[in-house]
Amino acid sequence: MNIVMSLKAILLALVCGITEFLPISSNGHVIVLDELLGFSGPPGKLFEISLQLGAILAVCWIYRTQLITMALGIFWSARERKFILNILIACIPAVLIGAFFHRFIIAHLFNAHVVACMLIAGGVVILLVEKYKPVPTLLLPDSISPKSALIIGLCQSLAMIPGVSRSGATIMGAMCLGVERKAATEFSFFLAIPMMFMAAFYDLFVHRHEIDAHGFSLIAVGFITAFVSALVVVKWLLSYLSRHGFVAFAWYRIIAGSTVLLLLLAR
Repeated sequence: MNIVMSLKAILLALVCGITEFLPISSNGHVIVLDELLGFSGPPGKLFEISLQLGAILAVCWIYRTQLITMALGIFWSARERKFILNILIACIPAVLIGAFFHRFIIAHLFNAHVVACMLIAGGVVILLVEKYKPVPTLLLPDSISPKSALIIGLCQSLAMIPGVSRSGATIMGAMCLGVERKAATEFSFFLAIPMMFMAAFYDLFVHRHEIDAHGFSLIAVGFITAFVSALVVVKWLLSYLSRHGFVAFAWYRIIAGSTVLLLLLAR
């Protein structure tokens, strides 16, 4: 395996694992870094999908007890059935929009210029939400109603535009509906599980014949790195949110987006 390519893969995986569940757009960071590094990995978006799969498995591990309880609760708990139904309802907008616009988005929006603009715009939105959000009335992820879940799902679909941030869109959408900050973050985590698994397995299936030994080794390295880094970040984020808000992430987005935009204009 090429050492330079492996190091690039590890760097990309670290960035993805660190940013996947922060409201700063992991997809946007990977696109910009990919362009700067000149990374040529497996075909399509296979490598990026493998990174996201590693990151989401880290969430599954952290919430393994709750996930098992939810799975078993389908048979005897109305509360667990309602929560699972809400997660599925929230998935619907992204699935439908993705089915119709996926190719267009990949072809026309996956570039560093779009990422930079969306980073800045998203930062401004976070600042506005943190300043004007309603007083939280929903303190737990499973207290969200089906209607609110659908609205959060619509917010999530905006993250198909690179640079928006899936976690950022869902968390800010939930907070605008009166969901407490940590509960909104945890709902975003649970919502990510089916969405990212579907995206990963679809892309792996479509490109299954194009993976060679070199591509597989890069995917394996990236997957493990993203898993470990996401494991650390998710635990830190939950602790951080108990004491702070998202304002720091908003300013990071604005500064990072402005820097990338200036670098692109200077080329």
